Amino acid sequence: MTEQPSTLEVIRDGARADVILSRPEVRNAFDDQMISQLMEAFQSITGDSSVRVIVLSGQGKVFSAGADVNWMRTSIDLSSEENRHDALRMARLFSSISSARCPVVVRAHGAAIGGGAGLVCAGDIAVAEENCLFSFAEVRLGIIPAVISPHAVARIGAHQARRWFLTGERFSAEVALRIGLIHEMCREDQLDERVDQIVEGILSSGPEAVQEAKRLIREVSGLPTPESLAEFTADRIAARRTSQEGQAGLLAFLEGKDPPWIGDESSEQDDGDSR
Repeated sequence: MTEQPSTLEVIRDGARADVILSRPEVRNAFDDQMISQLMEAFQSITGDSSVRVIVLSGQGKVFSAGADVNWMRTSIDLSSEENRHDALRMARLFSSISSARCPVVVRAHGAAIGGGAGLVCAGDIAVAEENCLFSFAEVRLGIIPAVISPHAVARIGAHQARRWFLTGERFSAEVALRIGLIHEMCREDQLDERVDQIVEGILSSGPEAVQEAKRLIREVSGLPTPESLAEFTADRIAARRTSQEGQAGLLAFLEGKDPPWIGDESSEQDDGDSR
């Protein structure tokens, strides 16, 4: 059997582990292989008690543009149950990041769109460079940001989700900072330094205390665990993917056309919003 090429680079340096998305040719977009390898990487790393902090980043020009176009294409022909299974794997990926034993620091640059924004929300601490763009763009394809919603709503709150989930607009790092999506914004040339400083702060604290503090946050905030919502969110996105509108929206995107709910006189959408 031919071994699949890696979509990730994992670097371990003492108590720090870096997980780097390594599909720069497609803007680090998700596909089945990346989902599987990300889950395996987080399960392996969090199972190693010597690792006390994980840094999640991406190669190339952007952090992550969301779903891979070819992967999205396959969902059109899947049944509702097959779409549900596909979505459940994605939901469990975000849960594995959110529930990682040690803190996860996300280093965002360029763009974090759709599932890429979901990765930012699933992490514990997020730092972005000042030119990074964000979007929960799913509604522009006739679908919804279901599997990332537990993490995104926990991060930005229902008030802000009403704006950004419902419009699918792109927004700046400055807005992301204001609404709580990221914790810090800096110049691109400062990004690695700021991430390193945060990592240093974590490593200077008691290892068990940091883990207990992470668990305490969820307990006192009364949030449902992402794991308990996985089935619910997978059902919701599977229903949208197989709906008439969802099918039409995805097909229009793949064919480079406007979706049917946009008139011919409307301007053409930027394809980056939909990945």
